[in-house]
Amino acid sequence: MKIIAEIGTSHGGNLEKAKRLIDCAVESGADYVKFQWVYADEILHPDTGFVNLPTGKIPLYQRFKELEVKPSFFEECLKYTHEKGALFMCSPFGIRSLEELLSIKPDAVKIASPELNHIPLLKKLAELRKNQNIPLVISSGVSHLSDIEEALSILGRENVTLLHCITSYPAPEDEYNLNLIPNLSRVFGIPCGVSDHSLDPVLVPSIAAALGGTMIEKHITLSKETDGLDDPVALTGEQFALMSHCIRQCEAAFRQYGENAKGYILKQLEEEYGERVEKIMGDGVKKLAQAEEANYGRTNRSLHFMRSMKAGEVINMEDIGVLRTEKILSVGLHPRFLDKVIGAKLTRDVEKGAGLQWEDFTIHN
Repeated sequence: MKIIAEIGTSHGGNLEKAKRLIDCAVESGADYVKFQWVYADEILHPDTGFVNLPTGKIPLYQRFKELEVKPSFFEECLKYTHEKGALFMCSPFGIRSLEELLSIKPDAVKIASPELNHIPLLKKLAELRKNQNIPLVISSGVSHLSDIEEALSILGRENVTLLHCITSYPAPEDEYNLNLIPNLSRVFGIPCGVSDHSLDPVLVPSIAAALGGTMIEKHITLSKETDGLDDPVALTGEQFALMSHCIRQCEAAFRQYGENAKGYILKQLEEEYGERVEKIMGDGVKKLAQAEEANYGRTNRSLHFMRSMKAGEVINMEDIGVLRTEKILSVGLHPRFLDKVIGAKLTRDVEKGAGLQWEDFTIHN
């Protein structure tokens, strides 16, 4: 099982802190060190709402703006990661970050759950992968089976790993439904693992390993008390090392007992955690977890007006953003309809940030 230490944006734009996080990840047993290539306008509209931080309530868009760094930052992180003997993975959030990411030749690209339906991004990635068959990891939080199928129909399945995920921070262990790991692998014919946002460093990762997961992703932090967006749900280095040790113990069990190792591992976990193990395994049917039901459509992407416009105006590409709706804006049309929207004429006035609706425009063939 490959272990991903998700640094994300916990570095806060500070290169020295990023290097300390890389050191922590590698020393704690990570195979991959992962970052997020953030440009705020690829993710959110400026009017998307607020986020509560220890320093107060601030606009979420502005928080992402503060996390923007130059490409040279990631070049240095990639170089340093390689020097430490690990692999470099990163998530892009739009076309610009994708192209800049591929230009530094990462070891793998990760598509995060909210971008699973970012159709323009997926199409561009599929185009660029034709000449550079870089390993690809995609997360499937806050999604239906049809969403995964559509994404894979664009990206293909060669050199792709799927991560089951619950998009909730923290994610309740009991809702993880880890029997999805072997089921999704069979359905799509690709390796499957888990992106884990639960707080326990042992339970979800160990059960995932027992069920044949090939990859585990967990956030890592230097301290849960710092102001990184994901720091409260991340593992400290000591916790991450414990997780890595448990996963390697599961692998050793498979080497010793073969397929019988699954029962052996689960029995050991049940002796310590009781009936929680069975609950975490779930029924293996793909559905939205209760913790993420309210986020479907809001956390993932839809079409939004970038400026206020008047009835009669024609919609151009620069007028539309493929964005996360998040806090207060209205959810728009699915990104798959972007091509139909461009060139359409507005039938009524619209406000900046609002999600596009079919009633907003007419399409002229």
